[in-house]
Amino acid sequence: MDIRKVKKLIELLEESGIAEIEIHEGEESVRISRGSTIAPAQTMINVPQPQASESIKSHLAADEAAASDNYADQGHVVTSPMVGIFYLSPSPEEPEFVSRGQNVKTGEILCIIEAMKIMNQIESDVSGKLIRTLVENGEAVEYGQPLFIIDPS
Repeated sequence: MDIRKVKKLIELLEESGIAEIEIHEGEESVRISRGSTIAPAQTMINVPQPQASESIKSHLAADEAAASDNYADQGHVVTSPMVGIFYLSPSPEEPEFVSRGQNVKTGEILCIIEAMKIMNQIESDVSGKLIRTLVENGEAVEYGQPLFIIDPS
């Protein structure tokens, strides 16, 4: 195919709104396209994620167990079943679910833990007298963190 014909086809393509043209002349053919028909290559980058070493993990687990054990001699320890934000009342205007010295029953709501915009009610798993609240209102809590001490009676 003559190069002049190819140049003329390119000019016609640019003047018109056509995105692609393909011409066959005998055994020869030419295809001209405005945009690339080949998809861009996707690049994958492997970013290593930081991981705690086994010794750090074992120390953290030991610290959590020790924290629970420190309060175990004072009474039953209610721990957090999840990671989230600890609230003592359903809203800032309302009174706290429970307060120090109050008798609580099994299944009674002690607090709320907000996790991923969901308010999760935490209930007492034992009946008795609330001795101590170990977390401040609005504080972040971790899984297994001691929240309350209840004297079962």
